[in-house]
Amino acid sequence: MKKIVLLRHGQSAWNLENRFTGWTDVDLTPQGMQEAALAGELMKKEGFMFDKAYTSYLKRAVKTLDIALDKMDESWIPVEKSWRLNEKHYGSLQGLNKAETAKQYGEEKVLLWRRSYDAPPAPLKEDDPRSPRLDPRYKNVPPAQLPLTESLKTAIERLLPYWQNVILPQLKDAQTRQLLIVAHGNSLRGIVKVLKKISDADIVGLNLPTGVPYVFEFDQNYNVTKDYFLGDADAVKKQQQAVAGQAKR
Repeated sequence: MKKIVLLRHGQSAWNLENRFTGWTDVDLTPQGMQEAALAGELMKKEGFMFDKAYTSYLKRAVKTLDIALDKMDESWIPVEKSWRLNEKHYGSLQGLNKAETAKQYGEEKVLLWRRSYDAPPAPLKEDDPRSPRLDPRYKNVPPAQLPLTESLKTAIERLLPYWQNVILPQLKDAQTRQLLIVAHGNSLRGIVKVLKKISDADIVGLNLPTGVPYVFEFDQNYNVTKDYFLGDADAVKKQQQAVAGQAKR
């Protein structure tokens, strides 16, 4: 049986401060590092042995992957990084506190920006210091492909070529049994939307907690037969509710 595990990075400094992070390269908190370690220990306990891992260009995901693999004694497996697995770009909202933004614009508007399918925040200006087009890590990416804002729809459109041309063919390789993808709330929501065929409207209600492995099992035709979070179900539900309520605190 083939499996893919999706893992949202551990708590970052701006998760803790309740800020829109997007492509800003913030680090893990001590709690985030602990979440990554616990995820690795849990995956090892459940018998996972990955053939390859994928992550984004952002250190909170990269470090989560490194910590988890270390706990699994699998630091040796091949790892591939792609900017296409980066978080959704939050445009001019990046760095702003979610609750303060909700007070200014209303919770409904902020929920639309955070969780809707096709409503992007206002874009950054070309010369904004936060622009990925000024960041050396993206120097080999054509500037026109680098977003100044994104909706979930455009983030998925940016992600899909990598899923279809890189990850899915690797899953179908005869030597592959299990893959690990460590990325971000919205880039992983995009993958879940594709795998579970979730509608544009229903994707608004999906919340992925930090540091909790999310397992997908596939049949011989690469259709999802089962999906589940590892760990205590009640604890995972509370974490999902906390993610959903971020605009209120």
